[in-house]
Amino acid sequence: MARYTGSKHKLARREGMNLLDKSSASLKRRLNIPPGVHGRKRRKRLSEYGLQLREKQKVKVTYGLLEKQFRKLINKAASKKGDTGEILMSLLEIRLDNIVYRLGMTRSRAMARQLVSHRHVLVNDKIVNIPSYSVKINDIITLRSKIKKTPVVAEKLEDKDLQLLSFLTRKGDVGKLLRFPKKDDLQVPFNLQLIIEYYSR
Repeated sequence: MARYTGSKHKLARREGMNLLDKSSASLKRRLNIPPGVHGRKRRKRLSEYGLQLREKQKVKVTYGLLEKQFRKLINKAASKKGDTGEILMSLLEIRLDNIVYRLGMTRSRAMARQLVSHRHVLVNDKIVNIPSYSVKINDIITLRSKIKKTPVVAEKLEDKDLQLLSFLTRKGDVGKLLRFPKKDDLQVPFNLQLIIEYYSR
């Protein structure tokens, strides 16, 4: 299964904003300095193509996708009727690894992806080990009993201050997708229209 294994701080610094699920003193200190030996030089003004490219890269960093995976989602969104940007947002949000993260069962999407690929996540009482699996409305998402005893997971499941998005619900360690997400359900740090334009060239 292909995935990015390089420095995640470099990805965040390249975009000039923290797109990761956590931060550190090192990242905060260097966030405005692009990676590389010439990073401290003044950022160049981007062309229209450059702006579109950077928005696309932000999505890939946020959701941990590679180009081939993301292009498939773009093509799928474009083939459906309706607002392509909103459909794309929905397809990204209903990925199983993202749903596990949004339900507050893990600290990050990367951790959620690992739990899924290591067969610790159940969908309707059946093991699903495909992070890109599209969760359907009313699907029941749970974790296997063994992984729930892990300190980091147990801590997240016991978090009383968890604020779930409106299209999700969770009681204890059981979560559910109530409906497909819409643009207004969450604030995203990227411009969906520029991404659609990039792939429409």
